[in-house]
Amino acid sequence: MAELVGVDVGGTFTDFVYLLDNRLKVLKLPSTPHDQSWAIVDGLLRLEASPRAEVVHGTTVATNALLERRGAKTALLTTKGFADILAIGRQNRPLLYDLAQTRVPELVPRSRRFEVDERLCSDGSVISALQGDKLRELALKLRADKVESLAVVFLFSFLNEDHERQVEAAMTKLMPELYVSLSVDILPEYREYERTATTVINAYVEPLAGRYLARLADTLNGRNVWVMQSSGGTIGINQAADQAARLVLSGPAGGVIGGFGLAARAMGTESPHILTFDMGGT
Repeated sequence: MAELVGVDVGGTFTDFVYLLDNRLKVLKLPSTPHDQSWAIVDGLLRLEASPRAEVVHGTTVATNALLERRGAKTALLTTKGFADILAIGRQNRPLLYDLAQTRVPELVPRSRRFEVDERLCSDGSVISALQGDKLRELALKLRADKVESLAVVFLFSFLNEDHERQVEAAMTKLMPELYVSLSVDILPEYREYERTATTVINAYVEPLAGRYLARLADTLNGRNVWVMQSSGGTIGINQAADQAARLVLSGPAGGVIGGFGLAARAMGTESPHILTFDMGGT
């Protein structure tokens, strides 16, 4: 007997679809913005969903934290000479020749972007070893500035993860309370700006999303929970907490995937020509 609960948390309402032995039960409840898990627990109780029912959850926690700029106080640690990569970005921008255009401030200001003397070659070999003694000084600065999360992005680390792993090990000892996001875990691919920006976003939203998902896991008493990614696929709740950048479009993605699947079934084609529309209450 198949049992599955789909939960989408929006700013105004939390929606449930309970699949039990090929039958659907639908429920809508007011969201609980102070802690989204409250509405989810309430809905599961009202649906009388059994402990065996798995939960697939779309969330806007990471989305709202990024849009409203209320994520964690974040710092960036990168290879010497690359601290400004967030500001430099790419050349593609809306008004290429407008000399007076304004920019959205970076998630990590220049004062919290740090460099360390280390360097890898384009084949992953070590040119300059990581200067580990500098990490203690960094930890003191982060603690004094009350930094909550650290993004670590080294040049060519996607070919050799040793230096980033060394930072993770050191900071875990020096600042156990610090969230650490490594580019080798978040986006181990070439293109420095994209890798840096994605890792910084993960560091920025991970504390908020991670705490929320931890509360949700506790309140659901070990129930199997899957979290919707921006891609429309799902990942386990622990991976979602560690790689929160994957959840930035978690909520909106569910509607698109669901609409596409429904249209494909109704139209009898794997490539339906459709337009989906998702309007939130807020």
